[in-house]
Amino acid sequence: MSNSSLMPVSESTSSSRPRVGGATVRKAKLPDAVNIFELVNSLSGDGTLLRRSYAEICENVRDFTVAESESGVFLGCGALHLYGPHLAEVRSIVVKPEAKGQGAGGRLLRALLIEAEEHGVTCVSLFTRIPDFFFHFGFRVVDRTALPDKIYKDCQTCPRLYACDEVAMARGPIPRIAVLGPSRFPQPELVKLQAGSIVPTPTK
Repeated sequence: MSNSSLMPVSESTSSSRPRVGGATVRKAKLPDAVNIFELVNSLSGDGTLLRRSYAEICENVRDFTVAESESGVFLGCGALHLYGPHLAEVRSIVVKPEAKGQGAGGRLLRALLIEAEEHGVTCVSLFTRIPDFFFHFGFRVVDRTALPDKIYKDCQTCPRLYACDEVAMARGPIPRIAVLGPSRFPQPELVKLQAGSIVPTPTK
């Protein structure tokens, strides 16, 4: 297994299609992009999720995991975005209204956490309006400024930048490195990246 510092996920990784009640969870394929696009953007109007273009969904479809019924009906999705071994982010996790209460959301999240473990990621982050749900999976509330990679990638261009009502959460140790624009988000505890190597910041 990996050398990940994440808490173990209490689900077996032996099956590539774990059960979700009467449904299954699997990695998304390109034909799933239409369903993902429609579901994610159905919740973008009020800012629940960031709007994603169809092209963006297609380009990043390998980040997604989908839940579907035994008959193959699409029920929901979630994505794991990798910044590096130090950090991943759970994104766009949502299920259709008719699938709620079936445990699909929890199983999608577990699948994404298992994926992070398999990649050796030490910290998984997310932004949410429903922190209570994620407490059950080992996440805790953190200061959003502790996640500069996320800020640089999404927050700077978000229309809700100065009126964000989402809670930043993380599972695992907060990383001390950043690979996206670290100079724009200076923090004394960040490790600076120089000439392709990681150089620890001297401690005082």
